[in-house]
Amino acid sequence: MKTTGSTRTRRRFWVDPRFVIGLVLVAASIAGVGAIVAGSDRTTAVYTARHTLTVGDQLRSADLVESQVQLGGTADLYLVPAANLKRGLLVTQTVLAGELVARSAVGQASGSDVTSVVVDIPGRLAASIVAGSVVDIWSARATGPSEYAPPTILVGQAVIVRIVEPTGIIAAGNGQSVEMLVPKASVGVVLEAIMNGDAVAIVPVNTPVVP
Repeated sequence: MKTTGSTRTRRRFWVDPRFVIGLVLVAASIAGVGAIVAGSDRTTAVYTARHTLTVGDQLRSADLVESQVQLGGTADLYLVPAANLKRGLLVTQTVLAGELVARSAVGQASGSDVTSVVVDIPGRLAASIVAGSVVDIWSARATGPSEYAPPTILVGQAVIVRIVEPTGIIAAGNGQSVEMLVPKASVGVVLEAIMNGDAVAIVPVNTPVVP
């Protein structure tokens, strides 16, 4: 015997897998963009140079300015305000005013193996020689009155600290005094050349780092 009552048919729901995959991709894309935007807005406090720092300078808080900059994954390469400056740091690479201070540009003062000497250089200096320039110190040994042996490099890779501006009677002379950083092991040969009256000159070996 057949039943004449109405029968209910259950509807089956079918979802296209491609639709689900599309939703997942859209959600992942939105999350990725959000992470990128959040990361790009993140800044890090680091030190910049208040003025030009030359090799051999003792680094102090007054020489630095705290700045907020976007560094991404390179923040560890720069000096941050959390660094302890009380122990004393020495500038080992010239840093221009306004530049970020890299960790590689400073070192412990107690571990410095260079010292400064002042050398009188006859004649005019090359226009490219300024504070921060790297130079070779050349010397020609005096062999007699106005006679000199062939010049040789006395000290290589010395760093110019400053050019002493002549004043008074000295200003009328032909020459300048230059303060340079040289390895401590080379101080003796520099002083010997000066005391012997050898001809001394300096020659730049790179593009000056200070305009």
